[in-house]
Parts: sequence; structure tokens; C-alpha cells
Amino acid sequence: MFKLNVMSTTKPTLKDLLGITHPIIMAPMFLVSNVAMLKAGMENGIAACVPALNYRTIDELKAAIKELKAAKVPGGAFGINLIVNKSNMKYPAQLEAACELGVDFIITSLGSPQMVIEQAKPKGIKVFCDVTDLGYSKKVEAMGCDALVAVNNQAGGHRGNIAPEALIKELDENCTIPVITAGGVANKQDLERAMSYGAIGASIGSPFIASEEAPVSQEYKQACVDFGAKDIVMTQKISGTPCTVINTPYVQKIGTKQTWLEGLLNKNKKLKKWVKAIRFAKGMRDTTKAAQGATYKTVWVAGPSIEETTAIEPVATIIKKFI
Repeated sequence: MFKLNVMSTTKPTLKDLLGITHPIIMAPMFLVSNVAMLKAGMENGIAACVPALNYRTIDELKAAIKELKAAKVPGGAFGINLIVNKSNMKYPAQLEAACELGVDFIITSLGSPQMVIEQAKPKGIKVFCDVTDLGYSKKVEAMGCDALVAVNNQAGGHRGNIAPEALIKELDENCTIPVITAGGVANKQDLERAMSYGAIGASIGSPFIASEEAPVSQEYKQACVDFGAKDIVMTQKISGTPCTVINTPYVQKIGTKQTWLEGLLNKNKKLKKWVKAIRFAKGMRDTTKAAQGATYKTVWVAGPSIEETTAIEPVATIIKKFI
């Protein structure tokens, strides 16, 4: 049993912020999260989030939000994740759809949340911001975000550089808004430990990849069962930003570092943003192919918390491991 951090008790809890039963957010996962997973999450007392980029068109995003609103039950909540930098051309329209139709919360990633905060908060939508260090946390706190999603060095996908305990404690002690941990929570004990450091809850993603409701290939799901924490590596090959993937034979073949040409172009300030945009687009195409079907180009994004994934199970069963 872990003793809860006294400071965090003076801040809103995740249950208070979102009206949920358990202090858990099913993290937004590119190509993985879908309406079926979010519905199951809400039905079992947690919040759940989907990347807006999982929908090709704004109409598809709107349809998903409407379906989720209709399926919402007491004790559950749903939100969307927005990539808020220039690589996401659809960002303004995605934000407009979320504000127009109404979601419970928005998680911002990879850019300034200013426009999201200005447009969403007047609508009663909570805004949580992905952060990896204290400096950026203070910036988004000053902008008016409701909570910090502390992405640590155990997260899947685009992770931070600081260990969970150090990051949670630093943010909780130096910020007035609450901290939600992201990364390294594979079971109930991990969740309780994070909350003892000062977190009000956890954003949990990788353990849900191998859910029956997930729309990804059986091969991807089975990889999360067969591989473990030791098989997770960082690659710069997908989006241009370091990202965690399962170290499959294909990943081993192509390597995880940028080529000398990519590195050279990235050093050119005028070309850097375009190089990153092209790399982002190509990486997303490769990841899409790998996630949706069995190909030799198996680029499967996951975090170390797949260590305790032992079977492909319903979302409801996975949630029980944390409560």
C-alpha cells in the first residue's frame, strides 16, 4: 500500500475533473483507438481518448463524437487528442468539430495549446496538455490548461526523457494544476505508486493495444503478447521525432537512426520543418500499413507496459487489472 502525496490532495482529482469512477484515461493511440474501445472504457468507469487523426475526414470525426456522446454513461467520459503543430493541417477544423459537438476533454500534443484553451474552455471542455519537463509545464499552466499529462521515459510512442517518479514529483511540487502520469503503468500497483508520488491518475495506452475491440491486425496484438519491455526500442525513422516501437526483424533491418542526409537536412533551419513534415507523412503511412495488416514492414508502436500483456482480451478485462 502506498501513501498518497499530501500536496496532490489539495488539487482537483481526475474523478472530479471528468466525473469518472476510476482515475484512468485510456490513452489516445494513433491507428489503435476507436469508438468501440472508448465505449467499453466509459462503460467500465474510466475516461477514454481517441486521436482526431484516426479519422481521415472531419465528417468521420464528427460522426464518432456523436456516437460517443450517445453512448456516454455515468462514471465514464470521452475526449479527443489534437496534434497542435503545423504537421497537422486539419487541426483547426478538428478543434472546431470538438467544440461544436462537445467532448468532455481534449489532450493536446506536440505544440502550443493556446488556441485549444481559448476555444474549448469557454465551452466547458477540459484541456489537458502533454508535457515532458517543468519548463513547458509552467508555460501551459500560465495559458490556463486544466491538468498536465506528464509523459515520462516509460511511455509508448513519443515519450519523454525523465523517469516517472522524478517527473511527477517535480511537476506536482512546482505547479498549481494536477498531474496525470503517462508511461510505465502496467498494473494496479504501478498506478498506486504513481499516485503516491502526486499524480491524480494515469493515462494508459499500450496495455489496450491487445484488446478485442482494437481495430489493428491480429499480428500487432499478438506481438504485444509475445514481446516485452526489453523489446521496445527508440526510432527516429517514423515521424522524425523519437518514437518507441517493438524491435521486430524489419525495425532491426532498417535501423533506428536518421540517415546522414536526414541529419544534415534537419540541421538546416529553413528546411527542417519540411523534412520533418515529409518524414512524418511517410512514417505514418508505414505505421498504418503495419497496424492494419500483416506485412514485412512491421513498424508496431508500443511502450514497455506491454510486459504484462499475456493475452488478447476485452477492454473490460484489461481495466480490471488496474482497479
